[in-house]
Amino acid sequence: MTIAAALETVLAALILAIAIWTIAARETFAAVAGFVVYGLLLALVWVRLEAVDVALTEAAIGGGLSGVLLLGAAARLRATETRAVMERPDKILRLGAAILSATVAAGLAAGVLLLTDPAPTLASAAATNAAATGLGNPVTNVLMAFRATDTLLEKVVLLLALVGVWSLASDRLWGGFPGPRHQADPLGALAFLARLLPPVGIVVGIYILWAGANHPGGAFQAGAILAAMWLLVMMAGLTDVPPVSSRRLRLVLIAGPGVFLVVGLGGLCFGTAFLAYPVASAKPLILGIEAAMTLTIAVTLGLLVAGAPERRDGQ
Repeated sequence: MTIAAALETVLAALILAIAIWTIAARETFAAVAGFVVYGLLLALVWVRLEAVDVALTEAAIGGGLSGVLLLGAAARLRATETRAVMERPDKILRLGAAILSATVAAGLAAGVLLLTDPAPTLASAAATNAAATGLGNPVTNVLMAFRATDTLLEKVVLLLALVGVWSLASDRLWGGFPGPRHQADPLGALAFLARLLPPVGIVVGIYILWAGANHPGGAFQAGAILAAMWLLVMMAGLTDVPPVSSRRLRLVLIAGPGVFLVVGLGGLCFGTAFLAYPVASAKPLILGIEAAMTLTIAVTLGLLVAGAPERRDGQ
C-alpha cells in the first residue's frame, strides 16, 4: 500500500467515525461541532478527488456558514436540551432509526460498487463542446451552460429559503431588522479582525469570481467569502444588518436570478433556446451572470445567518 492510499484509508475511517459520533452525540453543541469537523474533512476528500471547486464550497458552506447557523440554533435550544436528553426515544424507535440509516448506507454503497466499468458519463460530450463558451474551467462550463437551468433554480431556491426564514417573524416585526444588534469591545480582537480581514477577503472573493472562468472558483465560492466578511463586520458591531423592508436590499437579492433570467429569455428570443448563449458573447454573458449571482449569494447567505426580523429599529 502506498503512502497516499494509506492516508486516504485513514481519512475515510476518520470521516466515518466522526459521522457516527455526530449522530450519537447527546449534546447539541457536541453534535454541531462534529458536523463542522465532518464538513472540513469532506473538503479534504474533494481536494483529493481533484474537485477543488466542490472543496471550496464544502469548506465555506458545509463547515462554515452551516456551522454558524447550527451553533445559533444550538444556543437557542440550550434551555430545553436537558429535558430533551431526559426524554430519550424508546429503544424500538432508536433501533428502527439505526436500521433505516444502515439500509440507506448499504444501498448507496451497493449503487457505487455495482456501477458499470467504465461508469456512464457525459464528460466527453461536455469536453467536446466546451470551447463554445470560452471558459477554461470545466465545472463553471457545465454549471453555466450544460445545466444552466438547474443553476438558475438553485439560486431561486436559496432566495425562497430566505423568504421562509423571514416568514418566521411575527407580524409586528415584519420589515424590521434581522437578528439582534451585535456589540463588541471596540478595542478587542474581534473588532481588530473585522477591520483587518474584510479588505483582504473582498479582494480574494473578487479574484475567485474572476478566476472561476478558467480555474477553480466561481460565484458561490466568492459569495460565501464575501458573506463571511460581512458577518464578521456585523458580529463586531461595526455595522448593522439592513432592514428587511429596504428596497436596495431586495434589489440585490433578486439581482442574480434576475440577470440570469433576462439572459435566458434573450437566448429564447434571439437564439435557439432558453439560456442558449451566442458563441461570440457567451463568456461575457456568463461572467455578467456570475458577478450578479455573487452579490445575491453573499447577501442571501449573510441574511440567512442573521435570521428572522427581531427588531423594529437599529437598536
